[in-house]
Amino acid sequence: QVTLVESGGGSVKTGESLRLSCEVSGSGFSVQTMAWYRHIPGNQRDRKMIARIDSGGVANYADSVQGRFTISRNIAQNTAYLRMDSLKPEDTGVYTCAVLVWTHSYQNVWGQGTQVTVSS
Repeated sequence: QVTLVESGGGSVKTGESLRLSCEVSGSGFSVQTMAWYRHIPGNQRDRKMIARIDSGGVANYADSVQGRFTISRNIAQNTAYLRMDSLKPEDTGVYTCAVLVWTHSYQNVWGQGTQVTVSS
């Protein structure tokens, strides 16, 4: 069984930074794509992709965070990071890690989510 453990959320002021971590654990898997999604509490259906990094290290970002957020990964430790700089109140939400892994087939695995709150 593959599980994700996220950490690094919290409350900050406008302009400050946070770093989120997402560690994949389990056995018999290989990590393909790692991504972070954001939604407003109580509105999980409106979850938006914020950043994604593939197995080759190519990253993609939502327009709203381009130039402020950086996604990276440590392949050996099966961990992804989301560095968030110049945070704005509109960045507030629940950030959830999602990983595409290969076991006997491809499967999407989701974390539990971590709250990020940015106040002005």
